[in-house]
Amino acid sequence: MVQPSVKEQIVLAAERLFAEHGLDGVSLRQISAAAGNGNNTAVQYHFGTKEHLVQEIFEYRLPELNERRRLLVARRRPDDLRSWVECHLLPVLEQGEQEGSHYLSFVAMLQQHGRRDVFERLPGELSKPTLDFVERIGTLLPHLPEPLRGHRISQALAFGVHAASQRERTRARGRPVLSFAAHVGDLLDGLVGFLQAPVSPTTSSVLDETGPSQPVLPLHPFHL
Repeated sequence: MVQPSVKEQIVLAAERLFAEHGLDGVSLRQISAAAGNGNNTAVQYHFGTKEHLVQEIFEYRLPELNERRRLLVARRRPDDLRSWVECHLLPVLEQGEQEGSHYLSFVAMLQQHGRRDVFERLPGELSKPTLDFVERIGTLLPHLPEPLRGHRISQALAFGVHAASQRERTRARGRPVLSFAAHVGDLLDGLVGFLQAPVSPTTSSVLDETGPSQPVLPLHPFHL
């Protein structure tokens, strides 16, 4: 079994501590200790700042998630809303099933605290798959005018993150959860139903009163 490098140990320790205590609730010294490093300056030496360390967590996780998405799309050739959402969401849900995973709770924490700046600093190659996905499913929701379309996609993906992170935390505590297959199927049913729901006359009238607006971009990078 390959032992993780010092940098990987620090990234994993930071991911767990940030998920549990938030960015402001954890010091670089605590991360270094949790990574099993006796050198209190190890985190600063390898990553410089806490903000850089946060970005490194995404750069550690997202390439594998995006590659899994690419493979799913190539194999399944999605042609409807549900299949596209599944190809994008399934790798994230699978991540939450891994023993000791804290990634989804980490992302949910950032979203909860409105740290959009963290995601805006990500390299374009890491965020592009999600932006492409949002554009793709937007074409499958022609009944939704902007800004409702972008807002609804954002809300659906935000719910996906929180549902997945809640399951991740529940499993970590040893509490019972639905089978993975049932969890995936039920979550997809709910998200697709939400995305496809028609716009009510009441909401349409409010939009007519406020006038057109720009699309709403999702808050986080997978964007889940």
